[in-house]
Amino acid sequence: MAKKLIFVLGPTASGKTDYSVNLAQQIGSPIVSCDSRQIFRELRIGTAPPSELQLLKVKHYFIFSHSIHSPYTAGRYEVEALALLSELFKERDTIVATGGSGLYVHALCYGLDDFPPADPDLRQMLTERLEREGIESLRAELRVLDRESYETIELSNSRRVLRALEVTIQTGRRFSSFKTGGQRGRTFEIEKRIIVRPREELYNRINRRVDLMMESGLLDEAKSLYKYRDLTALKTVGYSELFDFLGGKIPLDQAVDLIKRNTRRYAKRQITWWNRYSDLIEVQSGD
Repeated sequence: MAKKLIFVLGPTASGKTDYSVNLAQQIGSPIVSCDSRQIFRELRIGTAPPSELQLLKVKHYFIFSHSIHSPYTAGRYEVEALALLSELFKERDTIVATGGSGLYVHALCYGLDDFPPADPDLRQMLTERLEREGIESLRAELRVLDRESYETIELSNSRRVLRALEVTIQTGRRFSSFKTGGQRGRTFEIEKRIIVRPREELYNRINRRVDLMMESGLLDEAKSLYKYRDLTALKTVGYSELFDFLGGKIPLDQAVDLIKRNTRRYAKRQITWWNRYSDLIEVQSGD
C-alpha cells in the first residue's frame, strides 16, 4: 500500500492543531509538526503550541525538541523530518503533519533549491545599512525587487529580510524563485488539506488568542528570555513587541495591540504562501 503524508495547513489561529489531533486519533497516527518556532523548548506560550492535553492524546514530533541557542534552518528540518518519516512509515501507512511555516512545509514536500553562499562584502554592506538606516529601508528595497518574498516572509525578522535581499542582489534572481525550482522526489504521496475561515472570524480568533496568551503568562515568559532577545529564534511576533516594552520603548497596551496586528499580518502572508499550491483540499472551519 502506498504511503501517504496528510499535511494540515492554514494560517495561524485557524484551528490546525485541533483538526490534526482529531485526524491523528482517527487514523492512529502521530503528528509531525512543521512549525519553525514551536520546535524550540524555551518558547512555551508565545508560539501557541499544542496544549498539554493534546500532547498527551497524540505523540508529537518537533515540538519543544530543540533549543533557541542552537541555530535551526529549513534545510536541517528537511533532513531530520525525512529521516523521521522513513522510520514512522515502517509501522504505518498514513502520517499526519501540520504547521504554518511555509518554507518548512515546502522543504518537506519538495525540498529546497541550494542557495548560493553568502558574499561577505555584500553582506557587510547590507548589515551596515541595516544598522544605519533600519529595517524599513531594506524592506522597501525588497518590496521593489521581490514582491513575493516581501509578502510572505516574516518582515519583523531582520535576518530573513537581509538574506532575501542579499540573495536577490547577488544572483539577479528573486529570492522567492529559489523556492519554486526543481522538486525533489518523495517516496510517499502528499495530500494537503487547508483550514479555511472567513477573514473576520480568523482575525477575531487571533485577537482572542493573544489575550489568552497574555493571561497565561506571555509577559513573564518574555521577561525570562529578554537577555537572549538578539537570537534569531526570538525575532518573531509575540516576543519582539514585548521586548520593546521591556526595553522601555513602548507601553504594554501598545505592545499587545502590535502583537495582534502583526499576527494578523502574518496570517495574511501565510494565506498568500498557500495560494501558490494548486492541489489544496479545502476544509471549512467546523468540519
